Amino acid sequence: MDNTENKKIRKGSSDKRAKIIAAARDLFLSDGFDRSSVDAVAAKAGVSKRTVYDYYGDKQNLLLAVVEVSSSAVLDMIEQGISDHLWEFEDLEQALILFCKQIVASANGSSDYIALIRLVMVEAANLPDSFFERLDNATEEGIIRRFTEFGQNGLLDVLDPKMAAKHFAALTFLLVFNQPRKTGTLEEEQTKRIITEGVRVFLCAYAPRTVQNENQPSY
Repeated sequence: MDNTENKKIRKGSSDKRAKIIAAARDLFLSDGFDRSSVDAVAAKAGVSKRTVYDYYGDKQNLLLAVVEVSSSAVLDMIEQGISDHLWEFEDLEQALILFCKQIVASANGSSDYIALIRLVMVEAANLPDSFFERLDNATEEGIIRRFTEFGQNGLLDVLDPKMAAKHFAALTFLLVFNQPRKTGTLEEEQTKRIITEGVRVFLCAYAPRTVQNENQPSY
């Protein structure tokens, strides 16, 4: 009896948290953080105001929880892309291109990514600096691990895997995300061109330098 009751309580708490997060995200996106009250969040989630405070303490922590849930979903997309394309492959250039294309496609179809970007852009002043630092580190972590191993296996010449990951992201999927656009997403061909050229520039900078150019004189 006790175990069954405990499971129901834990499930109920999880459901309430999910409803509170969903309600808060909707209100923060539609009305803005400053204009959204805890009363409104509680009413939309179907819980008491006290429950919101018990779970999250205050509205600032609730906003942080909302962006952390959205960022977790985005990080899962990156890890899935790594798993799908950067573990087993025959051609590194093609693997990196496919990885970036999957990240862009997943992000364009993700309500979590759209919510994260909008909230981070609009409500940056209401988020702690530590959140942005954690997000940057987490976003790069999986790519850094693979680039470190690529360096060890002779696929890349990587002295600083963290810097290499920043360069790679900036030249590829982040460049796609930062492009001005008139309608929601870029044309597929434009996205493909940006990613392909970015991957090639990256590989030019980080290609192994163990083989000397035959036309280059030796000293």
